[in-house]
Amino acid sequence: MNSTSTSNQILKIENFDLTYKYSQFRNEGLRDIFISLFKHPLRVILNRNKKITILRNINIQINKGEKVALIGTNGAGKTSICRAITGMHGFQKNINLNGRVRAIFETSIVVQPELTGRENIHILVDIMFPFLKKENRKEICKEAIEFSEIGHFIDSPFKHYSKGMKSRLFLSVVSSKSTDLLILDEVFNGADQFFNEKISKRVKKMIQDSGAVIFISHDENLLRDICDRGILFHKGEVAYDGPIDTALSKYLELNQDQNERS
Repeated sequence: MNSTSTSNQILKIENFDLTYKYSQFRNEGLRDIFISLFKHPLRVILNRNKKITILRNINIQINKGEKVALIGTNGAGKTSICRAITGMHGFQKNINLNGRVRAIFETSIVVQPELTGRENIHILVDIMFPFLKKENRKEICKEAIEFSEIGHFIDSPFKHYSKGMKSRLFLSVVSSKSTDLLILDEVFNGADQFFNEKISKRVKKMIQDSGAVIFISHDENLLRDICDRGILFHKGEVAYDGPIDTALSKYLELNQDQNERS
């Protein structure tokens, strides 16, 4: 990704499209491909040249201080654009980022299930904060373990953790430092109610301390509380970009229209 020189600008996306080959989109394994070739050889050959457009003509600019909600149904393109911003789809010349980006997509992430929670925390911190000194990373690990309140389970294998415990541990790590662009995709899923309230305060502080934030959630109250701007995605395109209340209203209208047609 390129870096832009505009001091107030954190992110600029211009005329961005994201397409997959049909076989990549289906994520077929060798066994599936072999069976398909055996049953329908002509269909497989023709389909493998097809392309599926996930995102089309995306234009977004985000400046310092903005808290932006991405709104839309599942499959509308919200997570896909976030993954593109972080570079998961490789270098994109249409995406210009000024500063560091940290994205939180999955709070039940498993780095090494056979290792303990403590060992996994050290791995996560090394991955997320490689630019920090070793002693600073150790301090983050120590503080995150205390904040998670996992107790003696911290030295148990990660594979034995419940979804809530995994969420506690992961959120405790990723919420420990602010960044230039913070992307949060359904970060509170999986955490138990008590810890959800506790981590919410910590995440909100991280949001306030970060340069800009992209936030994805199906909780309208949370979106209104955190964000002042909403970008509505529909079928891989930006359908609206403006004040959060208007964006949510248009989202409800869009869903109502679709329900009436179906």
